[in-house]
Amino acid sequence: MTIGAILHGRTGAVISARKEDNVRAVVDLLAQNRIGAVPVMENDAIVGIFSERDLVRLLSSYGTEALDRTLDEVMTKSPVTCESNTAVMGALSQMTQKRIRHLPVVDGGRLVGFVSIGDLVKYRIDRIEAEAAAMRDYIAS
Repeated sequence: MTIGAILHGRTGAVISARKEDNVRAVVDLLAQNRIGAVPVMENDAIVGIFSERDLVRLLSSYGTEALDRTLDEVMTKSPVTCESNTAVMGALSQMTQKRIRHLPVVDGGRLVGFVSIGDLVKYRIDRIEAEAAAMRDYIAS
């Protein structure tokens, strides 16, 4: 099981932001799309990530004036990434160790996807349930 298997079948581009966007606009983007984080792009390269956790930290430190800052000032720079051929269990382990909930998927220096820990857990549970059903069918036959 690889991250590529999770990305397979997804349509549309990854929702992202630019480093010159202000926090207020990105908060609206997160809310409108019901997502918890976005990769921050410069041209075709990922240069950071901005998440709900970043927003909470900013509001705690700067209050509402944080909303007028640019992502370049406040994003998590040099985000942890994986490749599409990364094993799901390896990615889950990496996310747990680094205490992160979102993982940009980068192949050949190009962003090809974005997964959350929820995506990985759901995929793993679906696989376990499918294996259990197959085992029940095998035993019943």
